[in-house]
Amino acid sequence: MPSDDSKPILLIIDDSEDVHRLLRARLRSEPVELVSTMCGKDGLEKARAARPAVVLLDLDMPVMHGFAVLRELKNDNSLTNVPVIVLSGVDQAHDKVTAFELGATDYVTKPFDFAELRARVRASLRMSQLLRLLETRAEVDGLTELGNRAAFNRRWEQEVKEQHRYGRPLTVAMMDADHFKKVNDTYGHPAGDEVLATIAKIVRNTCRSSDVVCRYGGEEFVIIMPHTGPTDAEAVCQRIREAVEATVWPRHPDHKVTISIGLAGTEAGLTETTGAQWLEAADKALYTAKKSGRNRVVVSRFETRGPDLALAS
Repeated sequence: MPSDDSKPILLIIDDSEDVHRLLRARLRSEPVELVSTMCGKDGLEKARAARPAVVLLDLDMPVMHGFAVLRELKNDNSLTNVPVIVLSGVDQAHDKVTAFELGATDYVTKPFDFAELRARVRASLRMSQLLRLLETRAEVDGLTELGNRAAFNRRWEQEVKEQHRYGRPLTVAMMDADHFKKVNDTYGHPAGDEVLATIAKIVRNTCRSSDVVCRYGGEEFVIIMPHTGPTDAEAVCQRIREAVEATVWPRHPDHKVTISIGLAGTEAGLTETTGAQWLEAADKALYTAKKSGRNRVVVSRFETRGPDLALAS
């Protein structure tokens, strides 16, 4: 995905060199980065790698027809909201119906009126910007400003797939505020909200830029640590635990708040463990931390290929 300060990507998938040349000439003044391919399969790979803002998709292509490409784009959860403008040399009603039923945003017939095409591209870019804004807001927890459960689920699925493919180190940490109900019951819910917001800030400030911090639910938080084995992850989590324990709370300065943390991870090597099994291991480690006296970190290590675990505190 492009960064916030980069130009949106316009992906052109068309088997005609003339079309690519014309589109580059006519769209060069638009504030977009043009990415081109003449093959449907390659277009899908480029779309998954770059997540374009808009796709211009030809229908009549060899090897993989445009409708097949469109179907794949819309079946991919990471691309389903990307606007697709279908390009076709045939002005047939049934083709238009099929394109819209498959999820196309627009349908333009060749030869183009370039003023009209630019207007349609601009409209799709505005739609893409709005959809991404809504998508971002839908994945942010209002209290802590961290990613929410939906954001975690999406990113966790990606990281587990990467681990399975490349065998990189990966660790997930689950943490829970100890005796949180007592804070709410004794000092009120505003005090409880302050605790959660402050813990979120501590976690975010202590973690590395590559870590993904989310609110998992209630008083529970989760951290995805890509390219990080459990040994290094434990060091980070110990710093978080110590920082929370050292915090003085304005609403209840005599009452300390602590957190318990469970980790599950592997230093390196491929593992067949599913994302759900990984989270179950982290949750069991968190449970062990709670039962062992709280305010501690417990580590669950994937030492071998598969779900075999070795617990260490």
